[in-house]
Order: sequence, then C-alpha cells, then structure tokens
Amino acid sequence: MPLRIADLLARADLALSAGYDVPPPLRERAIEAATVSDLLRPGKWLQGGELLMTIGLLLPDDTDGCREYVRDVAGGGAACLALGLGHDLPYREAPRPLVDAAREAGLPLLTVPDEVPFIAVTKAVFAARADERRAALHRSFATQRRLTAAAVGGGLPTVLREWTAATGVGATVLDPLGRPLATGAGPGDDVPPPDAARDLIDRVAAQGLRTSATSAADGHHLEVQPLGARRLRGLLLLTGRPDGAARAVVPGLVSLLSLELERRHLRDEPERRRRSALLTELLADAGPTAERTGDLLVSAGLTAGRVRGVAVEAPGGPDGAARAAAAQDLAADLALALPGGLVRVRGGVIEALAAEEADVREVLGRFAPGRPAGIGPATAPVSARVSLRQATGLLGVSRATGEPAEARSSGTSRLLLDLGDRPTLLGYADTVLGPLDLDDHGAELVATLTAWLETGGAWDATSRRLGVHRHTVRNRLDKAMALTGRHLDDPDDRFDLWLATRIRRGTAP
Repeated sequence: MPLRIADLLARADLALSAGYDVPPPLRERAIEAATVSDLLRPGKWLQGGELLMTIGLLLPDDTDGCREYVRDVAGGGAACLALGLGHDLPYREAPRPLVDAAREAGLPLLTVPDEVPFIAVTKAVFAARADERRAALHRSFATQRRLTAAAVGGGLPTVLREWTAATGVGATVLDPLGRPLATGAGPGDDVPPPDAARDLIDRVAAQGLRTSATSAADGHHLEVQPLGARRLRGLLLLTGRPDGAARAVVPGLVSLLSLELERRHLRDEPERRRRSALLTELLADAGPTAERTGDLLVSAGLTAGRVRGVAVEAPGGPDGAARAAAAQDLAADLALALPGGLVRVRGGVIEALAAEEADVREVLGRFAPGRPAGIGPATAPVSARVSLRQATGLLGVSRATGEPAEARSSGTSRLLLDLGDRPTLLGYADTVLGPLDLDDHGAELVATLTAWLETGGAWDATSRRLGVHRHTVRNRLDKAMALTGRHLDDPDDRFDLWLATRIRRGTAP
C-alpha cells in the first residue's frame, strides 16, 4: 500500500496535526517523497506527489499572498503542505490566511511541532516508500513463481488464470491474426472483447516483435505485447492497468507465454507436414478425381466450392540452412492464416491453396510484406494446379511491380503494360496514332477506333456505344486507316492499333 497522508497523521512519533479539518478523500492522498523549501515560488521545483515542508520564512501575511503561494504549491503537484512551528521559528501556529487558502484550494495542510525536526519526517516518508517497494518486489517474486509453476504444469489458460488471480488484470492470448487462443477470465468475469482493441492489435501485429502498444478504449486500459522468439507467434492483450508489482512481472509473463507458443508451434509440425502432403497429392500431374479432391479438401477443413493458387517467393540469403528455416517459418504463418492450411515449400517457392473468398492480399500484407507473390484465378478444386501454375508464372510480374500480382479476366494486358517504361509506351502509341492526331477530327477518329476494337469489331455495337449510325462508324474507320496506312483485316496492324489505344487509355480495361 502507498504511504498516505492519513498514515503520517497516525504516527505518534511524528505528532503531526492537520491545519484544518481535512476531508477524508484528501487524507487518502499518496505521498511519493518529502522535501523542504522556503522559496516563495517552489512549484517549478516539484515533480508531483511531494510532502512540501516549510517554516514559512518568506510566507506572505495577507490573504491574497497566501492564496497565490498555495496555488503555486498545488500547481507544482504537491500532495500536501506542512508548516513547521516553534518558539524560534516565524510561526507558533498556522496563520489564518494560510489555513483559509489551503482549504479553498483543496490542499491538505499539516503542522510539524517544534520538537520534531523536518529530517525525521523525511526519514519516515522515505522509509515507508522503501517498505512499499520491498513489498512490491516480494509480490512480484511471488507472482512470478506462481506463473512459472503454472507454465510447468499447465498451458496457456492456466498461466493466464494465475496472472489474473494474482494481479486483477485480465489477459488474453491471440494468434497473429488477432483470433483468441486462451483467456484468463472466469465464466462470469466481464472482460472487454478483443474487438475493442482491434486497431491496437493490428498495429502491433504489423510490427512483428519490434513493438508493443497501450491505449484506452471504452474506459478500459488496453495493452498489447508481441509473443514469440524469432518471429511473431501470437499477441498478449492485457485489459486493465497493472500496478508497480504487476508491471515488473509483465516481461516474465511474456517470456513464459512465448515459450508455450513456440512449443505449440513445434507440436503442430506433424500436422503441417500432413497438410503439405495433401497439397502435393492434389497438385500431382495425374491428379485425383473430383470426388477424391473434395474428400481431401474436406479432411483439411477447406469446403469452399472454388479455390485459387497462391505462390510466394521464399526468403533468400547466403546461408542455405537459414533460407530453408525462413521458408518453413513463412509457410507455417500462411498455413495458420489460410483456412485449410494447405501450404508447401517447393524449391524456392511457397505454394498454397486458398478459398475464393479468402482475403489473400491481406494475408500476404501481414506475413509476407514486400515479397514477390502471385495469386491465381479462382477455379474448381480439381483444377487447382492450373491456378497455382498461373500464380507461379506471375512471380516475375510481382517482382517487377513490387506488389502481389493477381490473375483476373482482362487483366493480363494491364500487368504487361505496367511492366513497360511509360514514356516508351506513350512514344509507341504516338507513332501509331500520330497521323490521326494531326487531323481536325483526330479525337473523334481515335474514339471510334478504340470503341470498334473494344467491341471486337462489331459494327452495330460500336454505333450503339457512340450513338451514331453504323455507316458513320465505317466512314470514320476508313478515313483512320487511310491516314495511318493500316488495315483492319491485317492481324499485325490490328494488334498495333489495339495496343496503341490501350496505352492511350492508361490501364483501364
């Protein structure tokens, strides 16, 4: 328990008295330190929580002066003001202006008798503070022993329950995606859900093991600590403000929980190998039948009607063993995040299957930021190897663009154009369409040519899109071909015109 003003008043050896009838709430103020000052403006020398003692050598004798002095002391954060009394001191009793000013400001005022030196009060305060710290240290050691015993004999829930019982602070362990794994709350305990700390959880998870964070949400003090040894294995959410003794134990709690999560990771290795073998069977050249494919996916917990292949370039490095370990760690993260956990490492590529509705980009942004990655098109499970083959083929595109490349309809040309140098592409388009630009109706001719190419050469569809007669479309295209020297029935010319119009229109389909 912290030292309170009431504790000082209760000590017979100090014989302190209240300068006025101090209300009980003010008597409960904690005393952090004791200091002596006879300055007229001591506030700027205080840090907060002090018992400020003075003999009143420079104390004003008028009401306004005392009010200003008390405001300065209270503004500096002093918990209490003590006036020394004595025959050889300026005051033998607390002056009325000071008493009134202290009462008005809500600042407790004590008097120190002549026979008690200030040093005795100072020693008493610091001795009590030392006892408080010693008791907190004993509580920390006792709590740490309880947690260690729980970690030896139980798992995550046991450790968290011991923590909550010893500190009164709620605790929940989450996986790297913020999903609860275990909690220390009892059945009737009121613990705010992890959703209340979603932004905090996402911010810490994005930084891996590099940072922790605290905040207040809905009146709750929230704290998130990362868990894991070499990489993020989970998150610790604390709901409540730990006191000094509990705060000292938080690093030990984080270490014990990290150790337990690393043990879980090792225990799950056989299951990851089994799922890797399932994926290998699904992707075999002579793949299983549609019925067998469905059974395999169901056994892995993946029941989606359509799946897509995902390919991620494995981390590199000069050390082969380190590369392999890093690839396996990344594969384990993806197996945790993607429903079904169908992930394998093949050569320098991590391959996975994901349900069509899975947010693959979010998963890659969390666990493989900046790594080249390809996302295949959604397909029936029996054709999963086709989707994965396309995902692997997109790794080069992703490596060039710096972001995951996704196969989607009407998207191949966009990916290829994104790889090109923009000034060079525009120069190519100007070379092909330049003769049209010089014509008085050049914009009209280019728009008509673009519409005709995008409708696959359909005259009626082009006329409807432009709102003109089909003969007008034909006349414009005849003029455009005459100006450019191209022929719509020549495949090479037609491709050049299509590519030039696509470049002019940017990457929009």
